[in-house]
Amino acid sequence: MQFETTIQDQVFDVEIDSPSSEAQVNGNSFPYKLIFQENGRVLFRTGTKLYRIDNISVDNQKVSFSLNGRFIEAFVKNEQELLLEKLGFKTGLASQEGRLNAPMPGKILELLVQEGDSVEAGQPVIILEAMKMENELKAPIQGKVATLQISQNDNVEKNQPLLEIEPRG
Repeated sequence: MQFETTIQDQVFDVEIDSPSSEAQVNGNSFPYKLIFQENGRVLFRTGTKLYRIDNISVDNQKVSFSLNGRFIEAFVKNEQELLLEKLGFKTGLASQEGRLNAPMPGKILELLVQEGDSVEAGQPVIILEAMKMENELKAPIQGKVATLQISQNDNVEKNQPLLEIEPRG
């Protein structure tokens, strides 16, 4: 299986051969072993080194986990996504680039834009109240607000679509 993994702007080409327990990372080959524990922890062994992986969370291409207590966020593209991308198709997060979803449950306090408005990437578009705090949600891309899927005073759930922006250009 082939993957492309990005961690802190560093890209790794990863190829995993499960039957032989061999992996190649950026052309370098090494043996590995995964040990899955009942508590959800995964132990990763390569050579004489043992790593503890906890708190694993997967959301589309984003994989978050702690490695020996250090939090890591990685973006992973699988073989199919890499092929589709090579052919010019948008996949995963790229296909959702103009969509703004609620990052947490809360209440819409204020809509700072309306359908048809032009917005810049990073421009505040919605004020969301969550846990008695006001959170400024920003436009993920530059473009035109195509649809607003919520109204002021609406209660929203985590990951609920809020608005869609058509990219410019």
